[in-house]
Amino acid sequence: MISSKIHAVLDYLVGILLIAAPWLLGFTDNSTATMVPVILGASTLLYSLFTNYEYSIARMLPYKIHLAIDLVAGIVLLGSPWLFGFSDRIYLPHVILGAFEIVVVMMSRKATSTVRQAEQI
Repeated sequence: MISSKIHAVLDYLVGILLIAAPWLLGFTDNSTATMVPVILGASTLLYSLFTNYEYSIARMLPYKIHLAIDLVAGIVLLGSPWLFGFSDRIYLPHVILGAFEIVVVMMSRKATSTVRQAEQI
């Protein structure tokens, strides 16, 4: 199982990776293929800063809600090449990173540390 502390670190790393992926992997044509990971990456960084877990600045968003958002983002990212019609040009980065997000959510503990959990009550 992945602790909430490790999940928090992964959130920031994946957020940065999603934003950088189009430039790292060469699909920076400002199309939907470029914008989907950039928007999802920026969103991940933003809601991670406000999640009630380690390494956030304001603990306003419950961790379980955060996990649900991560799951939806992973599904959208994984399906985006077909949802938005760019699968004929590029799809593998979106599928791999989307699947990674889904797996991380499934492997993450559904509660934060006992200290954080007590704060939620």
